[in-house]
Amino acid sequence: MAETPPLNPASLYGAVDLSSLVQRASTPAGQAPQAPAGGAPGQAAAPAAGEPVATLPDVVVDADEQTLEQFMQLSQFLPVIVEMHAAWSSDAQALSPVLANIVRGAEGRVVLVRVDLDAHPQLGQQPQVIAIIGGRPLQLFSGNPPEEQITQIVGEILQVAAQQGLTGHVAVDGTPEDDAEAQEPAAPPLPPLHAEAFEALERGDYAAAVDAYERALAERPADDEARAGLAQVQLLVRLQGKTLEEIRQRAAAAPDDLDAQLDVADLDLSGGHIDDAFDRLLTLFPKLDAEGKTAVRERLLDLFLVVGVADPRVGAARARLTNLLF
Repeated sequence: MAETPPLNPASLYGAVDLSSLVQRASTPAGQAPQAPAGGAPGQAAAPAAGEPVATLPDVVVDADEQTLEQFMQLSQFLPVIVEMHAAWSSDAQALSPVLANIVRGAEGRVVLVRVDLDAHPQLGQQPQVIAIIGGRPLQLFSGNPPEEQITQIVGEILQVAAQQGLTGHVAVDGTPEDDAEAQEPAAPPLPPLHAEAFEALERGDYAAAVDAYERALAERPADDEARAGLAQVQLLVRLQGKTLEEIRQRAAAAPDDLDAQLDVADLDLSGGHIDDAFDRLLTLFPKLDAEGKTAVRERLLDLFLVVGVADPRVGAARARLTNLLF
Protein backbone atom coordinates (compact mmCIF):
# COMPACT_ATOMS: atom_id res chain seq x y z
CA MET A 1 0.00 0.00 0.00
CA ALA A 2 1.80 3.08 -1.21
CA GLU A 3 1.95 6.20 0.94
CA THR A 4 0.85 9.53 -0.40
CA PRO A 5 3.79 10.94 -2.40
CA PRO A 6 5.86 13.79 -0.92
CA LEU A 7 4.22 17.10 -1.70
CA ASN A 8 5.68 20.52 -2.25
CA PRO A 9 3.54 23.50 -1.22
CA ALA A 10 3.83 24.74 -4.79
CA SER A 11 1.90 21.69 -5.99
CA LEU A 12 -1.17 22.39 -3.90
CA TYR A 13 -2.87 24.93 -6.11
CA GLY A 14 -5.70 24.26 -8.57
CA ALA A 15 -5.25 22.35 -11.77
CA VAL A 16 -5.89 23.69 -15.24
CA ASP A 17 -7.75 21.10 -17.28
CA LEU A 18 -6.16 20.76 -20.71
CA SER A 19 -8.08 17.65 -21.62
CA SER A 20 -10.14 19.57 -24.16
CA LEU A 21 -6.93 20.53 -25.93
CA VAL A 22 -5.55 17.02 -26.24
CA GLN A 23 -5.50 16.46 -29.97
CA ARG A 24 -9.08 16.16 -31.06
CA ALA A 25 -8.05 13.88 -33.89
CA SER A 26 -5.44 11.85 -32.02
CA THR A 27 -2.15 11.42 -33.82
CA PRO A 28 -0.16 8.31 -32.89
CA ALA A 29 3.26 9.06 -31.44
CA GLY A 30 5.89 9.35 -34.15
CA GLN A 31 3.37 10.17 -36.89
CA ALA A 32 3.81 13.64 -38.36
CA PRO A 33 1.19 16.20 -37.32
CA GLN A 34 -0.36 18.60 -39.78
CA ALA A 35 1.71 21.67 -40.51
CA PRO A 36 0.55 24.55 -38.29
CA ALA A 37 0.03 28.05 -39.59
CA GLY A 38 1.79 31.26 -38.63
CA GLY A 39 4.83 31.27 -36.37
CA ALA A 40 4.04 28.00 -34.66
CA PRO A 41 6.12 24.91 -35.42
CA GLY A 42 5.37 23.14 -38.64
CA GLN A 43 6.70 19.97 -40.20
CA ALA A 44 4.86 18.34 -43.08
CA ALA A 45 6.64 15.03 -42.74
CA ALA A 46 8.59 13.17 -40.10
CA PRO A 47 12.20 14.42 -40.15
CA ALA A 48 15.12 12.30 -41.17
CA ALA A 49 17.28 10.92 -38.38
CA GLY A 50 19.19 13.71 -36.70
CA GLU A 51 17.22 16.46 -38.45
CA PRO A 52 15.24 19.01 -36.40
CA VAL A 53 11.50 18.56 -36.14
CA ALA A 54 10.94 22.31 -36.58
CA THR A 55 12.78 25.62 -36.62
CA LEU A 56 11.71 28.25 -34.09
CA PRO A 57 12.93 31.76 -33.24
CA ASP A 58 13.46 30.50 -29.68
CA VAL A 59 12.62 27.43 -27.61
CA VAL A 60 10.61 29.77 -25.37
CA VAL A 61 7.47 30.99 -27.17
CA ASP A 62 4.16 32.67 -26.35
CA ALA A 63 0.94 30.93 -27.37
CA ASP A 64 -2.83 31.28 -27.39
CA GLU A 65 -5.41 28.48 -27.49
CA GLN A 66 -4.93 27.85 -31.21
CA THR A 67 -1.15 27.75 -31.19
CA LEU A 68 -1.18 25.71 -27.99
CA GLU A 69 -2.99 22.98 -29.88
CA GLN A 70 -0.30 23.16 -32.56
CA PHE A 71 2.43 22.75 -29.98
CA MET A 72 0.56 19.75 -28.63
CA GLN A 73 1.10 18.26 -32.08
CA LEU A 74 4.81 19.01 -31.73
CA SER A 75 4.75 16.97 -28.51
CA GLN A 76 4.45 13.86 -30.69
CA PHE A 77 8.19 14.32 -31.33
CA LEU A 78 9.60 15.96 -28.18
CA PRO A 79 8.27 17.11 -24.81
CA VAL A 80 6.56 20.48 -24.55
CA ILE A 81 6.27 22.40 -21.28
CA VAL A 82 3.35 24.80 -20.90
CA GLU A 83 3.77 27.67 -18.45
CA MET A 84 0.41 29.18 -17.46
CA HIS A 85 1.28 32.60 -16.04
CA ALA A 86 -0.47 35.77 -14.90
CA ALA A 87 0.78 39.27 -14.14
CA TRP A 88 -0.92 39.30 -10.73
CA SER A 89 1.08 36.29 -9.49
CA SER A 90 4.48 37.19 -8.04
CA ASP A 91 5.42 33.50 -8.05
CA ALA A 92 4.68 33.24 -11.78
CA GLN A 93 6.71 36.36 -12.54
CA ALA A 94 9.70 35.08 -10.56
CA LEU A 95 9.46 31.62 -12.12
CA SER A 96 9.43 32.70 -15.79
CA PRO A 97 13.10 33.66 -16.31
CA VAL A 98 14.35 30.67 -14.29
CA LEU A 99 12.24 28.17 -16.21
CA ALA A 100 13.23 29.78 -19.54
CA ASN A 101 16.95 29.45 -18.73
CA ILE A 102 16.56 25.80 -17.76
CA VAL A 103 14.67 24.97 -20.97
CA ARG A 104 17.20 26.80 -23.14
CA GLY A 105 19.91 24.75 -21.46
CA ALA A 106 18.29 21.60 -22.88
CA GLU A 107 19.47 22.68 -26.37
CA GLY A 108 16.24 22.19 -28.28
CA ARG A 109 15.19 18.86 -26.76
CA VAL A 110 12.23 20.52 -25.03
CA VAL A 111 10.11 23.57 -25.85
CA LEU A 112 8.58 25.99 -23.36
CA VAL A 113 5.21 27.47 -24.34
CA ARG A 114 3.90 30.40 -22.31
CA VAL A 115 0.18 31.10 -21.98
CA ASP A 116 -0.97 34.42 -20.49
CA LEU A 117 -4.02 33.58 -18.38
CA ASP A 118 -4.96 37.25 -18.11
CA ALA A 119 -5.34 37.35 -21.90
CA HIS A 120 -6.78 33.82 -22.21
CA PRO A 121 -8.90 33.14 -19.09
CA GLN A 122 -10.72 30.33 -20.89
CA LEU A 123 -7.57 28.24 -20.43
CA GLY A 124 -7.56 28.56 -16.66
CA GLN A 125 -7.28 30.92 -13.75
CA GLN A 126 -4.45 29.52 -11.62
CA PRO A 127 -0.83 29.80 -12.80
CA GLN A 128 0.94 26.47 -13.05
CA VAL A 129 3.30 24.44 -15.22
CA ILE A 130 2.25 21.42 -17.29
CA ALA A 131 4.15 19.00 -19.50
CA ILE A 132 2.74 17.58 -22.74
CA ILE A 133 4.30 14.31 -23.85
CA GLY A 134 2.90 12.52 -26.88
CA GLY A 135 -0.16 14.77 -26.85
CA ARG A 136 -1.01 13.99 -23.23
CA PRO A 137 -0.92 16.71 -20.54
CA LEU A 138 0.71 16.07 -17.16
CA GLN A 139 0.50 18.56 -14.29
CA LEU A 140 3.96 19.37 -12.90
CA PHE A 141 3.79 22.12 -10.29
CA SER A 142 2.43 25.52 -9.33
CA GLY A 143 4.09 28.39 -7.52
CA ASN A 144 7.84 28.90 -7.70
CA PRO A 145 9.82 25.82 -6.59
CA PRO A 146 13.62 26.02 -6.08
CA GLU A 147 15.66 26.11 -9.28
CA GLU A 148 17.31 22.77 -8.47
CA GLN A 149 13.91 21.11 -8.23
CA ILE A 150 12.77 22.57 -11.55
CA THR A 151 15.98 21.38 -13.23
CA GLN A 152 15.37 17.89 -11.88
CA ILE A 153 11.76 17.90 -13.11
CA VAL A 154 12.80 18.95 -16.63
CA GLY A 155 15.41 16.19 -16.65
CA GLU A 156 12.80 13.63 -15.63
CA ILE A 157 10.48 14.84 -18.40
CA LEU A 158 13.23 14.28 -20.95
CA GLN A 159 13.79 10.77 -19.59
CA VAL A 160 10.08 9.91 -19.80
CA ALA A 161 9.91 11.26 -23.35
CA ALA A 162 12.97 9.23 -24.34
CA GLN A 163 11.37 6.07 -22.95
CA GLN A 164 8.46 6.73 -25.32
CA GLY A 165 10.78 7.31 -28.27
CA LEU A 166 10.11 11.07 -28.37
CA THR A 167 13.69 12.21 -28.85
CA GLY A 168 13.27 14.87 -31.52
CA HIS A 169 14.69 18.37 -31.27
CA VAL A 170 14.01 21.81 -32.68
CA ALA A 171 16.46 24.19 -34.29
CA VAL A 172 16.64 27.81 -33.12
CA ASP A 173 16.94 30.58 -35.67
CA GLY A 174 16.60 33.95 -33.97
CA THR A 175 17.36 35.98 -30.88
CA PRO A 176 15.69 34.83 -27.68
CA GLU A 177 12.75 37.05 -26.90
CA ASP A 178 13.68 37.27 -23.23
CA ASP A 179 17.11 38.90 -23.51
CA ALA A 180 15.73 42.10 -22.05
CA GLU A 181 13.95 40.17 -19.34
CA ALA A 182 17.14 38.30 -18.49
CA GLN A 183 18.81 41.64 -17.79
CA GLU A 184 16.13 42.73 -15.33
CA PRO A 185 17.10 42.85 -11.66
CA ALA A 186 16.79 39.56 -9.84
CA ALA A 187 13.76 39.07 -7.65
CA PRO A 188 14.34 40.32 -4.10
CA PRO A 189 15.46 37.62 -1.65
CA LEU A 190 12.92 36.02 0.64
CA PRO A 191 12.65 37.36 4.18
CA PRO A 192 15.01 35.35 6.43
CA LEU A 193 12.31 33.32 8.19
CA HIS A 194 10.55 32.56 4.89
CA ALA A 195 13.86 31.37 3.44
CA GLU A 196 14.39 29.25 6.54
CA ALA A 197 10.97 27.68 6.05
CA PHE A 198 11.67 26.86 2.39
CA GLU A 199 15.04 25.33 3.25
CA ALA A 200 13.32 23.17 5.87
CA LEU A 201 10.74 22.04 3.31
CA GLU A 202 13.46 21.12 0.83
CA ARG A 203 14.97 18.73 3.36
CA GLY A 204 11.54 17.42 4.41
CA ASP A 205 11.62 18.92 7.90
CA TYR A 206 8.02 20.06 8.22
CA ALA A 207 8.29 20.81 11.94
CA ALA A 208 11.11 23.27 11.31
CA ALA A 209 9.11 24.89 8.49
CA VAL A 210 6.10 25.32 10.78
CA ASP A 211 8.33 26.82 13.44
CA ALA A 212 9.87 29.31 10.99
CA TYR A 213 6.49 30.47 9.71
CA GLU A 214 5.11 30.77 13.24
CA ARG A 215 8.08 32.94 14.23
CA ALA A 216 7.52 35.07 11.13
CA LEU A 217 3.90 35.60 12.18
CA ALA A 218 4.95 36.40 15.74
CA GLU A 219 7.15 39.16 14.33
CA ARG A 220 4.60 40.38 11.76
CA PRO A 221 1.03 39.17 12.45
CA ALA A 222 -0.12 40.73 9.15
CA ASP A 223 2.34 38.66 7.08
CA ASP A 224 -0.17 37.02 4.72
CA GLU A 225 2.51 35.06 2.84
CA ALA A 226 3.72 33.50 6.08
CA ARG A 227 0.13 32.67 7.06
CA ALA A 228 -0.47 30.99 3.69
CA GLY A 229 2.86 29.16 3.91
CA LEU A 230 1.99 27.89 7.37
CA ALA A 231 -1.37 26.60 6.14
CA GLN A 232 0.36 24.78 3.28
CA VAL A 233 2.88 23.10 5.54
CA GLN A 234 0.21 22.12 8.06
CA LEU A 235 -1.65 20.39 5.23
CA LEU A 236 1.50 18.43 4.41
CA VAL A 237 1.88 17.47 8.07
CA ARG A 238 -1.71 16.22 8.26
CA LEU A 239 -1.23 14.01 5.19
CA GLN A 240 2.21 12.72 6.15
CA GLY A 241 2.33 8.96 6.71
CA LYS A 242 -1.22 8.34 5.50
CA THR A 243 -2.00 6.37 2.38
CA LEU A 244 -4.40 7.29 -0.41
CA GLU A 245 -6.28 4.02 0.00
CA GLU A 246 -6.49 4.38 3.77
CA ILE A 247 -7.87 7.92 3.60
CA ARG A 248 -10.51 7.18 0.97
CA GLN A 249 -11.64 3.85 2.46
CA ARG A 250 -12.05 5.39 5.89
CA ALA A 251 -14.08 8.31 4.52
CA ALA A 252 -16.31 5.99 2.47
CA ALA A 253 -16.90 3.64 5.40
CA ALA A 254 -17.65 6.44 7.87
CA PRO A 255 -19.42 9.32 6.09
CA ASP A 256 -20.31 10.89 9.46
CA ASP A 257 -16.77 10.63 10.87
CA LEU A 258 -15.58 14.23 10.89
CA ASP A 259 -11.87 13.42 11.08
CA ALA A 260 -12.17 11.03 8.13
CA GLN A 261 -13.97 13.65 6.05
CA LEU A 262 -11.41 16.30 6.96
CA ASP A 263 -8.62 13.97 5.83
CA VAL A 264 -10.20 13.21 2.46
CA ALA A 265 -10.84 16.92 1.90
CA ASP A 266 -7.13 17.54 2.51
CA LEU A 267 -6.31 14.76 0.06
CA ASP A 268 -8.66 16.11 -2.61
CA LEU A 269 -7.27 19.61 -2.35
CA SER A 270 -3.65 18.43 -2.45
CA GLY A 271 -4.46 16.59 -5.69
CA GLY A 272 -6.01 19.65 -7.30
CA HIS A 273 -9.66 18.61 -6.73
CA ILE A 274 -10.42 21.89 -5.03
CA ASP A 275 -14.16 22.10 -5.65
CA ASP A 276 -14.57 18.52 -4.38
CA ALA A 277 -12.71 19.34 -1.17
CA PHE A 278 -14.77 22.45 -0.50
CA ASP A 279 -18.08 20.79 -1.40
CA ARG A 280 -17.39 17.82 0.87
CA LEU A 281 -16.91 20.00 3.94
CA LEU A 282 -19.68 22.47 3.13
CA THR A 283 -22.17 19.63 2.57
CA LEU A 284 -21.19 18.07 5.89
CA PHE A 285 -21.33 21.37 7.80
CA PRO A 286 -25.12 21.62 8.47
CA LYS A 287 -25.20 18.09 9.96
CA LEU A 288 -22.61 18.85 12.66
CA ASP A 289 -22.88 20.05 16.24
CA ALA A 290 -21.34 23.37 17.28
CA GLU A 291 -17.91 21.85 17.92
CA GLY A 292 -17.89 20.09 14.56
CA LYS A 293 -18.98 23.22 12.72
CA THR A 294 -16.12 25.14 14.31
CA ALA A 295 -13.64 22.47 13.20
CA VAL A 296 -14.92 22.54 9.61
CA ARG A 297 -14.97 26.35 9.47
CA GLU A 298 -11.37 26.54 10.72
CA ARG A 299 -10.23 23.86 8.26
CA LEU A 300 -11.93 25.64 5.37
CA LEU A 301 -10.24 28.92 6.28
CA ASP A 302 -6.87 27.12 6.21
CA LEU A 303 -7.65 25.52 2.85
CA PHE A 304 -8.69 28.91 1.46
CA LEU A 305 -5.19 30.14 2.29
CA VAL A 306 -3.60 27.12 0.59
CA VAL A 307 -5.52 27.68 -2.63
CA GLY A 308 -5.15 31.47 -2.56
CA VAL A 309 -7.79 33.96 -1.49
CA ALA A 310 -7.94 35.47 -5.01
CA ASP A 311 -9.05 32.15 -6.54
CA PRO A 312 -12.72 32.35 -7.63
CA ARG A 313 -13.37 28.90 -6.19
CA VAL A 314 -12.40 30.24 -2.80
CA GLY A 315 -14.77 33.17 -3.25
CA ALA A 316 -17.65 30.85 -4.09
CA ALA A 317 -16.92 28.52 -1.18
CA ARG A 318 -16.52 31.44 1.23
CA ALA A 319 -19.92 32.82 0.17
CA ARG A 320 -21.53 29.41 0.67
CA LEU A 321 -19.93 29.12 4.12
CA THR A 322 -21.22 32.56 5.07
CA ASN A 323 -24.75 31.54 4.07
CA LEU A 324 -24.49 28.42 6.23
CA LEU A 325 -23.23 30.42 9.20
CA PHE A 326 -26.00 32.97 9.04
